[in-house]
Amino acid sequence: MKRPEFVNATQAQLDELLAQAKTTFSAEQYELLEGVLGTFVYVMQALQNAKTSIKRFRQMLFGARTERKAKVFKDHGERAAGEPPSAETGNAAKPSPPSAGHGRNGAQAYCGCPVVEVKVADLQPGDPCPECTEGKVYDSPPRILVKVLGQPPLAATLYKLRQLRCRLCDARFTASLPEGVSLPKYDPSCASMLALLRYGSGMPFYRLEGLQASLNVPLSDATQWDVVAKAVPGPRAAFNELIRQGAQAPLLHSDDTHAQILSLRATRSQLEAAGQSPSAKAINTSGIVAVLPEARKVVLFFTGHQHAGQNLADVLAQRARDLAPPTQMSDALACNFAGEFKTIVGKCLAHGRRKVLELVEDFPQPCRTVIEVLAKVYTVDAHCRDEKMSAEQRLLHHQAHSAEPLQGLHRWMTNQFEQHLVEPNSSLGQALRYLLKHCSGLTLFLRQAGAPLDNNLCERVLKRVILHRKNSMFYKTSKGAEVGDIYMSLIHTCELCGVNPFEYLQALQIHAQNVLTRAALWLPWNYREQLARAA
Repeated sequence: MKRPEFVNATQAQLDELLAQAKTTFSAEQYELLEGVLGTFVYVMQALQNAKTSIKRFRQMLFGARTERKAKVFKDHGERAAGEPPSAETGNAAKPSPPSAGHGRNGAQAYCGCPVVEVKVADLQPGDPCPECTEGKVYDSPPRILVKVLGQPPLAATLYKLRQLRCRLCDARFTASLPEGVSLPKYDPSCASMLALLRYGSGMPFYRLEGLQASLNVPLSDATQWDVVAKAVPGPRAAFNELIRQGAQAPLLHSDDTHAQILSLRATRSQLEAAGQSPSAKAINTSGIVAVLPEARKVVLFFTGHQHAGQNLADVLAQRARDLAPPTQMSDALACNFAGEFKTIVGKCLAHGRRKVLELVEDFPQPCRTVIEVLAKVYTVDAHCRDEKMSAEQRLLHHQAHSAEPLQGLHRWMTNQFEQHLVEPNSSLGQALRYLLKHCSGLTLFLRQAGAPLDNNLCERVLKRVILHRKNSMFYKTSKGAEVGDIYMSLIHTCELCGVNPFEYLQALQIHAQNVLTRAALWLPWNYREQLARAA
């Protein structure tokens, strides 16, 4: 059978065809034609939705290659005929600058390593030059050489303490430990390194056990858990203080990702086997990023049955009553607003863009229209960031340069439905309806100073949880999940604040008693002051 030519027709064109056929065909023939066209529309929409679902599933498994506008439209053909070239297309011939973050690390990047000053042998500043014997040598910028050494994650030292025994009375005399060596077998640095590897890099305890065994420094997975769990009181106090301070933030991002806790799954299975319905089935890790003044960011993780909205409500329960409602940024899922709290709701523009981006292959021209407008908005926001505008200046700049394109996009999307150019239940119709339905939250940055465009900050933070889940798969108990949430929150807060998480965790464990009594003085941005006073 010869392959037919593909026909792209709107619902309005099909209705017009049926109206013309009604006067020509008999009732039976018209009914048959109407059924054939209805079947055609239904099958095409089903295939389109299935294709979109398969593409979305493939991206869930392997990840999307890119969401950049230039790359997406380059992969799916050039611009339509008669369309003016975009700024990106016009500059395509120019060589692009190298991507930031690629290349060698400079010596200034090694700020945490010891520095060894090496002098020139037999030569001091002011001495005669050995080469020409007439001039004198003076200090000039030193030549920098970085030497990197490999070492096990955990190393051990054996101390053989000499012991003397009296042959007559059996008295024993044992040598003292060297100065600076404490009695407990596991140094505080052990718990810090184990927490970083497990909850910062997603390395399971059993995998680390095998690595340590191969390096002849054995450490079982059960022992690793004991070391980490016993060291948690100080970090827990700091975590609770971060919750309290995060509750006062003017801006909070929130989102969820699924998690597994074996004990909760077992409890749910027992209830279902007994014919009872568990109160909650889903297990999630909620990520909350509180943006404090002075650009400080607090990261909080909570794993359990509660969704992001419920966890955010628990956090905001500690908010001072005299403060104005904060701005909440999340996607449009109802579970993000499940708690009883008052916020100024902003919704993620990147989610709406992504829904359109998934349909570029099937609807290239309508998708380009939406994505081009959103690209202008992000360009305006990047300009505000580059110019280091204040929140009020950024708001005025967006109102001047982003409001008009977005209003035009809103009119265009409305016309697509009013003129029956888009089927409301098609995949494109659903994507456009999402943008129209949540228009107020998606454009909060046009009305609220400091409101972000999207929730990408929280999504990047949740990659820490996803990395852990891919490697370790699950927690065994709720206590294990709580310990993981504490360490993950502290580690990622340190990274966003530019603080060394290893040194910070070590300080919390060494000074645990002080942290328990005055945790507000032992946060990532001020703990060094306490260390200086203790010294």
